[in-house]
Amino acid sequence: MNKYLLPIIAIIIGVGIAFFTKKDKSISTKLLLSFSGAFLLALTLFDLLPEVYHHIDDAKQTGLFIMCGILLQVILEFLSKGAEHGHVHIHKEDTAFPWLLFISLCIHSFLEGFPIHEHNDMVYGVLIHKIPIAALIGAFLLESSYTRLQIVGFLIIFGAMTPLGTFISNTMPFVAEYVDAINAVVIGIFLHISTTILFETGEGHKFNLSKLLAICLGILIAYFI
Repeated sequence: MNKYLLPIIAIIIGVGIAFFTKKDKSISTKLLLSFSGAFLLALTLFDLLPEVYHHIDDAKQTGLFIMCGILLQVILEFLSKGAEHGHVHIHKEDTAFPWLLFISLCIHSFLEGFPIHEHNDMVYGVLIHKIPIAALIGAFLLESSYTRLQIVGFLIIFGAMTPLGTFISNTMPFVAEYVDAINAVVIGIFLHISTTILFETGEGHKFNLSKLLAICLGILIAYFI
């Protein structure tokens, strides 16, 4: 049951952070984003990647699926302007519903639910990844000119997509045949997002000890989880 509830709880926590802090990108959110990127990357490398290579005999084909995931995420980020790794660009005066952002985030969230089917540890990676993203998206939505119904609808559907992906991968027999290939695509998505977060430079390209410690902590926890 946790594999369905935790991604939803992450959205609630993230939106709660946005509501109570009233800031679009506080220092603590930036550090949490760095921690989540390292944690997600480490879990992907420690758990998901070896498992996929074990199940798919053709290593080159596995690499192709991973590259497809990276390319897919590039396309999704073109639509969302980088919301999946913390860049949300919504103008306060806009009243038209942000369909491109919404669709991109929903596709991303839906696909990231698939690895949770076989890898219970991945649910924690998705959980930690979603909290700062939900906080940033929530902050921008709360400051926007969208109606309350639009904001609530956006967050509910967005929050439901990851459990939906997990549910389909668990219950649809015809999907089971393709789960490993889909997981390989998701690896590409995770690699793109997490490395983008990690390699984004701070202000003035200065060394950031706090960010480095957050990254190291994320890797360490992922290793021992």
